[in-house]
Amino acid sequence: MTIRTDNRLLDGAPMQPLSCLQCGATVGVRKASWHQTSIQWDSESVNACLERRAVAPGDGPNGEAFTGCAALSDSIRRAVLDGAVTVPDAGTENGEQ
Repeated sequence: MTIRTDNRLLDGAPMQPLSCLQCGATVGVRKASWHQTSIQWDSESVNACLERRAVAPGDGPNGEAFTGCAALSDSIRRAVLDGAVTVPDAGTENGEQ
């Protein structure tokens, strides 16, 4: 059996390191569009995130209850608006031309 290489993230912008402005957790971020964001957490960023630590862990691979970090979302938005994280064919702030 041949294992196929996962090239899904090679078709556009690469993951970029970004630190949360609230807690300093550094994650990998990729914007495919204004409305789509990929975030890659590692164990260090999981432990540093204040919002993630505040959620009581549940069952499942993601701790079941954690749906996202508002502070990190704000940090990503700020980085996009400042030009630190690129959005392919972003157009205006809301992605419209």
